Amino acid sequence: MFDHPSYDHHEGVHFFEDERSGLKAIIAVHSTARGPAAGGCRMWDYDTGEDALRDALRLSQGMSFKNAMADLPLGGGKAVIWGNSRTGKSKELFEAFGRAIESLNGSYYTAEDVGIDTDDIAIVSTQTKYVAGLDTGAAASGDPSPTTALGVYRGIKACAERAFGTGDLSGRVIAVQGVGSVGGYLCDHLANEGAKLFIADIDKVELEAVRSRTGAEVIAPESVYDTDAEIFSPNALGAVINPQTLPRLKAKVIAGGANNQLASPEMGFAVQEKGILYAPDYVINGGGIINVAAEISGEYSREWVMTKLDTLVDTLGHVLDEALSANEPTHLVADRMARARIASSRPA
Repeated sequence: MFDHPSYDHHEGVHFFEDERSGLKAIIAVHSTARGPAAGGCRMWDYDTGEDALRDALRLSQGMSFKNAMADLPLGGGKAVIWGNSRTGKSKELFEAFGRAIESLNGSYYTAEDVGIDTDDIAIVSTQTKYVAGLDTGAAASGDPSPTTALGVYRGIKACAERAFGTGDLSGRVIAVQGVGSVGGYLCDHLANEGAKLFIADIDKVELEAVRSRTGAEVIAPESVYDTDAEIFSPNALGAVINPQTLPRLKAKVIAGGANNQLASPEMGFAVQEKGILYAPDYVINGGGIINVAAEISGEYSREWVMTKLDTLVDTLGHVLDEALSANEPTHLVADRMARARIASSRPA
C-alpha cells in the first residue's frame, strides 16, 4: 500500500465488505488538514480490485486539492463502491455503506458521484449523518451537479478568453464527452450561448435527451477525440488524456468536469507541448463541492455558494495566467498552489 504509485501520504484507506448486502467499498481519506474529508461516492463495475483502489486513491487526493482550491474548510476523501450501478443497487447495500461511513466518526462526508443519485444518498442518510446532496432536510441542497456544470461552463469561458482572445462561445465548436448529470447541464449552458456541440456518451437515452433540447450532433464515443472541435470537454470518467488520445485531439482547449482527466502527470507536459490550454480538473469542477460544503455547514445559502463560485473562477484564471506567463503546465501551477494551501492549514 505505502509504495502504491497513487498513494500520496493518505491519512487512511478503509476497506469495507458486507456479505449480506454484497457491499464492497473503499473509503480513502487523503487529508483532514483543512477539516473533515469530503468527496462523493462513485459506484462502478471495476475490472479488478486494484482498479477500484487506484481510483479511490487518485480521487481522494484530487478532492483534497479541489477543496483547497475552492478555499473550503474541508479535507479530501472519496468512496468507491465496486458494483454495477444499473443492476447492483439495493436498500441493504446503501444501508451497509451508511454504517461504514458512520464507523469513521465524522472524518469523512459523502455525496453523489458517478453512478449514485439522491435516492441512494437518502438511504445512506438513514444510517449516518455524515452525508450531503440530500433533497430533504434543514440545509438540503439536492444534486450538486447543476452547480458543478455552471462552474465548468464559466471555466470554459475563462479558458476561451485566454486561448482565443474572447470568452464569447457563440459559434465555437465544442466536443462534449459524457452528457450525464454534469455534462448534460453543461450542454444546456453552452447551447444557450450559441456554441456548436458534438456530444458522445454510451448512454443513448441521455444522448437523445440532450440532442433534442440543444440541437447537438451525436457522434460515436470513440470519435470524440477526432472531431474538428476548438474545445474538448471531458465530463465522463478519468484518464481520457493519454498517449493514445492526445495525438488525435485538434482542440486548443481541454476543459471539463471529469475528475483525473490526465492519465498521468506526464500528460500535463505533453498537453502543454502540443499547445493546448488545459483547465486543471479539480479547479474547474469545484462548483459541486462548494454546494456540498454549504449543506455540510448546516445553513445552506445559495448566495454564499455563488460568491464562492465567483472566487473559484478567479482562482482558475490565476492558475491559467501564471502558467502562461511562466511557460509551465497548468497542472503544475495548480498542484503547487493546492499543496501550499493544505500545508498552511496543518498545525505547526
